[in-house]
Amino acid sequence: MFNSIRGTITEKLKDTLRIVTGGIEWDIAVPATDLAQFPDVGKTGQVFTWLYHKEDQMRVFGFSDTARRTTFLELLKVEGIGPKGALKILGGITQADLETALDTEDVARLEGVPGLGKKTAQKMILALKGKLTPASRADPVSSPYGELVEALAGMGYDKRAAAEALAKAEAGLSPGISGAEQEKQLFKQAILYLSGI
Repeated sequence: MFNSIRGTITEKLKDTLRIVTGGIEWDIAVPATDLAQFPDVGKTGQVFTWLYHKEDQMRVFGFSDTARRTTFLELLKVEGIGPKGALKILGGITQADLETALDTEDVARLEGVPGLGKKTAQKMILALKGKLTPASRADPVSSPYGELVEALAGMGYDKRAAAEALAKAEAGLSPGISGAEQEKQLFKQAILYLSGI
C-alpha cells in the first residue's frame, strides 16, 4: 500500500487537502490542525496517507507527518472511535497537547475537544497513555545521523520520518560495519523504509 503522496497542492479546505500527482487529483481527508503544515496552494507537498476501504466506501486520510498518522491509527484502536471520529479529534487538538493530556490523565482537556465526551476521553487515556510520546516527540536534530536526516529532508522526506527510518535501519545493520560504508547502508535502507518497500 502507498505510504505517501507527493505532488502539487491544488486546494486546502476545512478538513480536506487536494493534491495532484501523475495526472490524478487526490481528495484527501486531513485533520484541520494539519492543514497549516502543508505548503501553500500551487507548491509541491507530501502527505502521509492511510486508506480506509469498506464494501460501500473508500476514503484516503492524510497527515502532515508519520507521528500524526501513528496517532490516528492508535485512536482507531480505542473502542467507539472510528476514522471520522479520530480525524475530528486530531483536528481539535495539537499533537503536543494531546500527548500531554494523555500522559497527565487530563480528562477535562480532552473533553474540551469538539465531539469528545468524558467516557471516550477516559477510554483514550486507558488505551493510549504513554504510547504516543516516544515516537512523536523524537527530535530529528538529536539524531546521531543529523547529516543523513538533512540529506533525506532535501529529497522531500519529513525530518521526523527520516530520523525514525534511520533508527530502524541502524537496528538492522550487520555487525562490523562502520564509517562511510555504514552511512551508505543506513541511507539506502532508510530510503527503502520511507518508500514503504
